[in-house]
Amino acid sequence: MEDCLFCKIINGEIPCNKVYENEYTLAFLDISPTNPGHTLVVPKKHFKNNEEIDELYLTEVHKTVKKVGRAIKNGLSSPGYNIIINNDQIAGQIIPHFHAHIVPRVEGDGFKHWPGGEYKEGQAEDVAQKITNNIE
Repeated sequence: MEDCLFCKIINGEIPCNKVYENEYTLAFLDISPTNPGHTLVVPKKHFKNNEEIDELYLTEVHKTVKKVGRAIKNGLSSPGYNIIINNDQIAGQIIPHFHAHIVPRVEGDGFKHWPGGEYKEGQAEDVAQKITNNIE
């Protein structure tokens, strides 16, 4: 895609701090990291979101996440990391090119998970049924 920032990075038109690359994926440091080592993994083929990405590239992205995640733990002495995929703008996806964030975690880093909520009486069953009815 011509105007896609990640496609331009993949094509070498925009520089990045590359940490890993193979035939299907590219992993590079996020320019606005949550913590040092915050890495993005992108498929080398343009897919807008989780629904568009084909299974081959989805699998390859996750294999790269696993490989880079292990390297982050070992290389940065990070005890763990979050894997985050924001799907569509409403969910925080800024660049409309499927990608996974690997966010290294350290004790006391201040990064918080989402707040938990509760279902009202009967709501969980209703929501589950609506999802089930739309599984393809």
